[in-house]
Amino acid sequence: MWEVLFIVTLCRDEKCDPGGRAYAVPIAINRKTWVQGFPSVYTSRIFCPDKTMAIIRCNKCTQLAEQPDNLAGQSIACPQCGTPVAVHSTLFFIEKLLDKYFTAQREVIRLKAPAASSKAISPEAEPTNSPPSDVDLANTDFLATELQHGPIYDWFHKKLIKVQANMRGVDTSGFFDEVAETIGGNFDVLKEVLERIRWSQQKEHASTTIHLDKKSPNDAKAISAFCQQLYDFSFVAKCFHNKPENNVRLILQTAPTIRDFFNGEWLEWHALMTSLRYAKERKRRFSCTRGLNLTLANGDPYELDVFMLIDGNLPICIECKSGEFRQNLDRYLALRKRLGLDARQFVMCITGLSDDNAKAFSAMYDLTFVNERGLSTHLGRLF
Repeated sequence: MWEVLFIVTLCRDEKCDPGGRAYAVPIAINRKTWVQGFPSVYTSRIFCPDKTMAIIRCNKCTQLAEQPDNLAGQSIACPQCGTPVAVHSTLFFIEKLLDKYFTAQREVIRLKAPAASSKAISPEAEPTNSPPSDVDLANTDFLATELQHGPIYDWFHKKLIKVQANMRGVDTSGFFDEVAETIGGNFDVLKEVLERIRWSQQKEHASTTIHLDKKSPNDAKAISAFCQQLYDFSFVAKCFHNKPENNVRLILQTAPTIRDFFNGEWLEWHALMTSLRYAKERKRRFSCTRGLNLTLANGDPYELDVFMLIDGNLPICIECKSGEFRQNLDRYLALRKRLGLDARQFVMCITGLSDDNAKAFSAMYDLTFVNERGLSTHLGRLF
């Protein structure tokens, strides 16, 4: 929840004003900033209109710090994690925060008005807090904001669990989500392409070849189209369709994000998009995050692949595994209990898992097992 505070400070710089002057400085903060130490962030220096400071805000580690005013407009390394960050003038930074705050405030007022009237007609009606209907969930940075993550921060803070979100994890402006949905929608046919690319990357090979001679015409067509999609979206450097030998040769990319995608991160994107589309279809309020880092009270670290908060009170955790998963079941059981989730709310999404095995594992453990095809069906049982 965002709030605007007016901090009254006194400048006692002799060069500025020997008598001292008081100034009311508007600051927009959210609860997360306050919990993590608002006074140390904003009162570490004296505010004075005549002696300005620049400011940085790291989107990776959430570090907020002042910098010399002469660095404004430049890019420097984050003092905490080393990620390149832009240096903004304090006035510019506050203006942007206030713009976001008042935009969010207007949106809340707009949503509350129809919600109040609908509740008078039907007690079960729920207000919606989804992205605007014209927002394409597969191509937007609408979700990659602190405001969107706010309800998730609040939920974990109430459980005394520290969290750190990865904003880029829900930025669908790139093509990761499109390719992931293609894979998830036809995994049985495309899994060979994934395995060949992943194996070749691990062996540091520059290319891999997909043979189509033993495939059915429909499967061969789907694989060829998928390989072309990988090239069109720059997931591979080159794609050669060799019709005489009936194969496709792929020249691989070496970028770490592409390697991570084929090494299993694609399933996280698939789970995220499946959840988002279902929540929007049902017109439910939601907050979402991917790659959320947790630190429990005892210091134990965890990372949640996908976490959804429906209507502010229904948490759903989805762990995605495209390889071996059995050795970590005890760890997931302990985390489920610590979060206070029902077994249905802690989902293990395992690629290629048969429906029979998913049902059997769910009966054996206090967790819910699904495959990439069954995730949306299970979400339908939750909301």
